[in-house]
Amino acid sequence: MRLYEHEAKKLFAGSGIPCPEERLISSLDEAAGILADCTYPVVLKAQVLTGGRGKAGGIKFADDAGSALAETTKLLKMKVRGFDVNAVLVSPKIDIDREIYLGVTIDRTIYKQTMMASAAGGVDIESTAAENPDAVVRVDLDVDQRFHAFLAVSLGKSIGLTGEALKQFVGVARNLMAVFRKYDAKLVEINPLVLTKSGELIAADGRMSIDDDAMYRQKSLLALNLGDRHEEGERTERERQAKEWGIPYLDLDGDIGMFPGGAGYGIMGNDFVVRYGGKPANFMDSGGGPSPERIARMLVLLDENPNVKVIFGARFGGISRCDDFAEGVIKFLREHGLSKPIVMRMTGNMWKEGLDMFEAARGESPELFKDVKIYGIETPIERVVEETVERARALA
Repeated sequence: MRLYEHEAKKLFAGSGIPCPEERLISSLDEAAGILADCTYPVVLKAQVLTGGRGKAGGIKFADDAGSALAETTKLLKMKVRGFDVNAVLVSPKIDIDREIYLGVTIDRTIYKQTMMASAAGGVDIESTAAENPDAVVRVDLDVDQRFHAFLAVSLGKSIGLTGEALKQFVGVARNLMAVFRKYDAKLVEINPLVLTKSGELIAADGRMSIDDDAMYRQKSLLALNLGDRHEEGERTERERQAKEWGIPYLDLDGDIGMFPGGAGYGIMGNDFVVRYGGKPANFMDSGGGPSPERIARMLVLLDENPNVKVIFGARFGGISRCDDFAEGVIKFLREHGLSKPIVMRMTGNMWKEGLDMFEAARGESPELFKDVKIYGIETPIERVVEETVERARALA
């Protein structure tokens, strides 16, 4: 679960990390009053759970209350990468001398907590690490290992800090690690951590993602009523419906609806579609041994998604038998109906029985199957994916 910038900064400030004095505007009705009390110039930042808001026009500057109100009005009416802007954070414009990156995450390849720092702050740290790996320095810690001051000192010196700036950095770094551990975070970032021309270190931005599985013990976070969200934005209407039905589901930005078996087969299917030039519209997981009702509901999510042009289905029968899969698809076709083509393949446990069920149902109601193509083990999955991608292109 990702926090909004203002939520992350509240936790940062509560743990001793210097943050600007900011105000949150949640509606136009309160904007004029809040902006009249601000000291100018200010930065107006759209609060969205996604990156790239600056490039998308989600950060504005204002020198007076009038221009601030005009820019705030625009921000509250816009979308950033498809997400509505429901709040704007008003922050004093900082007189910047240097911008630093500082973050903590989990390196799953070595099973350690990793603090990273870079003198190249204010930009995408992934790009910096890829293009210039030496620009990012790190400290790896075991989960029960203390983050001693000397480790923070070494990290700060590695990015060129000295004197009072280094002293402040040590405090910020240790407090950021404390936040990461206290709140069961997967990621905390300050980007940029700004060194002002007056020599102060300030967290000008903040990002924080919490481990959903640990929320039950985070009483203080539960009290914030964070709502129903995930790593990239609030849940879409389909994601909320899928959650209600108990179906793991995530909307993506493609046009091929992904109708897989389990999560592993779902990931493989998405990779195949991308490899052959298509774009998945979602990720989905049927779970082990899904009922026909669950399978039918999975198809409802895809068929009612206006972005989907064609549905790709892939089922490898193991615990989840192919005849049960076929029963769910037939149930969907009879009770809901199909508005877009389906191309799918079945292999594994009871695949022949599943194909026989499809053929029997097609004989009874051929009109329901006019846009349904079903392949068995004799057809390689690569050919089925290619056909799906070609059909999506033809319908674009």
